Amino acid sequence: METLKRINWQTLLILVVMIASVIYILPTFNPGLWPHKKINLGLDLQGGMHLVLRVDSQKAVENAISRISQDLKDQLRRKRIHGTSIEHVDNQSFKVIIRGAKNITAFNELIDKEFPDLRQVNRKKQDDLLEVVYDLPDQEVERIKRLAVDQALETIRNRIDQFGVSEPDIRRQGQERILIQLPGVKDPQRAKELIGRTAQLEFKLVDEDNDIQAALKGNLPPGREILYEVRTDAKTRRTTKVPLLLKKRAVLTGDRLTDARVQIDSRFNEPYVSISLDRKGARIFERVTGENINKRLAIVLDNTVYSAPVIQDKISGGQARITGSFTMDEARDLAIVLRAGALPAPVQIIEERTVGPSLGTDSIRMGLISMLVGGLIVVFFMVFYYKVSGLIADVALLLNILLIAAGLAGFQATLTLPGIAGIILTIGMAVDANVLIFERIREELRLGKTPFSAVEAGFDRASLTILDANITTLIAALVLFQFGTGPVKGFAVTLSLGVVASLFTALIVSRTIFNYLLSGRRIKTLSI
Repeated sequence: METLKRINWQTLLILVVMIASVIYILPTFNPGLWPHKKINLGLDLQGGMHLVLRVDSQKAVENAISRISQDLKDQLRRKRIHGTSIEHVDNQSFKVIIRGAKNITAFNELIDKEFPDLRQVNRKKQDDLLEVVYDLPDQEVERIKRLAVDQALETIRNRIDQFGVSEPDIRRQGQERILIQLPGVKDPQRAKELIGRTAQLEFKLVDEDNDIQAALKGNLPPGREILYEVRTDAKTRRTTKVPLLLKKRAVLTGDRLTDARVQIDSRFNEPYVSISLDRKGARIFERVTGENINKRLAIVLDNTVYSAPVIQDKISGGQARITGSFTMDEARDLAIVLRAGALPAPVQIIEERTVGPSLGTDSIRMGLISMLVGGLIVVFFMVFYYKVSGLIADVALLLNILLIAAGLAGFQATLTLPGIAGIILTIGMAVDANVLIFERIREELRLGKTPFSAVEAGFDRASLTILDANITTLIAALVLFQFGTGPVKGFAVTLSLGVVASLFTALIVSRTIFNYLLSGRRIKTLSI
């Protein structure tokens, strides 16, 4: 009765596992059959892009210095500390000049209270004139660089997730590098533009009081800059660059943006990007538009003017639009980078490889051939050496491969070429567990035990050894998965699944088959 209960329990478990495995595997061969995703193939199997980016973290330090100096100017203006000027010494420091004893005292109090992290590099005082050069401490510089790479990593990951690439591999490599692998990408150029775009959105007022032609000849007024608006003729698709004289200081930046979506203009049937601002951004936008009616406001992205419409009225509600001669893909990509946020520093592609789908197909074919050849050799050896018992081990082996494939689909893991190598290794490991059991059964039979008693003793005494060996292998595989890179991680995934599957098939499936054949004296002699 006890044996019958165990057989029923084990048989039910095996049936449930087999049915679940089939459910998860079928979508790989017929994607529309079940609402489950199919097995994901890695970059080396289905083709795609391999990129290594370098983050210009020094630029993040320069931006921080620029923001601090601008913030200091604003504080000096608000505190009404006059007789001061600020100029950049280089990209990592700036000099403040203060005139008047009263202004010097107020300036020192402001620095001590509001900017305690600034490092004083040089200080000269002569009568009522003070010159001080400031930069950032080395520790703060390293922190800004580290955060720049971390933020760039997260921003790129958000962009790629919205781009729709399945199972991307994005990780930090070294101090300033980011490794990106995008399996199955059909348009590499579009992906590169999406990843590498800084996406620094700014709203700047157009200076229509000064002469743009004089500025183009070199007579640029202070606090002004020349940027170009790219216009595309709808009929000829020819592009022209129109210079605009802008106030250098942005009245609003993309930091206040909460959403960006593609809309269709009902008048011209052209796509544009509708943006939404947070509460503070909406207040700033309403104030700026209210104070500059009949003036032009340029929408600038990465130092390119997308549009510069005339402000007709005060705009409330925090809604604006970016128009241009966009295609639908261009508008969609622009919305993605705006939603994901700007990169804290420019990135440069220093390594690029594109793996074609034909190479991936060849890899799959050769990998499957090697797995098939290795599996057939093992199958024939087991039948030749262990006869009918070897056939039972082969059935368990086939179920083992089925469980690995189901695990890959169920956990949405990625199958890589090293992963196929892990499956081949698992085939040998699964058979190894059965070899230990069969040799133990042979020893019991030589001692004169009945086939049923020999099988029971063989499984009981070999189970502890099999568990020890497989658990240590599983621990090693989990360590590889946690700390390994792409190919190593792909190997670790299939190895981990294979270890768990081999334990199940060797200790439960094989034993259930033996118990079924030997119970009730169906078989009086054991072929092993």
